[in-house]
Amino acid sequence: MLAALTALQQADTAFPSGSFAFSNGLEGLIAEYPAFDEAALARTLAAALRFRWAGTDRVALILAHRAGPAIERLAAIDAAVEAASLSEPMRVGSRRNGASLLASHARLGTPGAAELRAAVRAGRILGHLPTVQGALWTGLGLDEPTASSVSGYLFASGLTSAAVRLGAIGAIEAQRSLSGALPLIAALLEHPVAEPEGEIVLTGFTPLIEIAAMRQAQAELRLFAN
Repeated sequence: MLAALTALQQADTAFPSGSFAFSNGLEGLIAEYPAFDEAALARTLAAALRFRWAGTDRVALILAHRAGPAIERLAAIDAAVEAASLSEPMRVGSRRNGASLLASHARLGTPGAAELRAAVRAGRILGHLPTVQGALWTGLGLDEPTASSVSGYLFASGLTSAAVRLGAIGAIEAQRSLSGALPLIAALLEHPVAEPEGEIVLTGFTPLIEIAAMRQAQAELRLFAN
């Protein structure tokens, strides 16, 4: 029961993870398509979950969860996330979000958080968000399926929340889109993640979102960091 409650705490948007500052490309996408609506959000969620989260964030989180406090292994996972993040706004955003989450957990006294934060500050690891999530959540007692579920939910809810804050859709439409994405998250969670024997290769390809993020980074006025 405690693990379930801890998972709810980590998935709570009120948790000071720093994710509120990042739209992960959605702000740029909405700027490119002023007619962006609920149907467009549903398509964006499905594409981002299938072609980014499932093959990059989810896999990195699971591998980091298995690695626990092993800094050298976490560094290799981090390097794979860096390589899979083609656009600078997405790379930097992942690192900044990871640093924010890590800072909160260090202040809360989460097991392993202080050591992990020191490793990031020393340049031993980059501190990408999924790597940090996986390493921290294993210390909190979340098992692999639960940690993966929280990751998927946060990924999707972050996009729907950003759409509301940008005024593209209302809260009800956002929740309807989020509810529609849950079966897809559940299906993607069923795909096993094998432990790589050699180099870690993460597969993620969302060109429209990444191009939109790069254009948003050049905007004079913007609400989100990416």
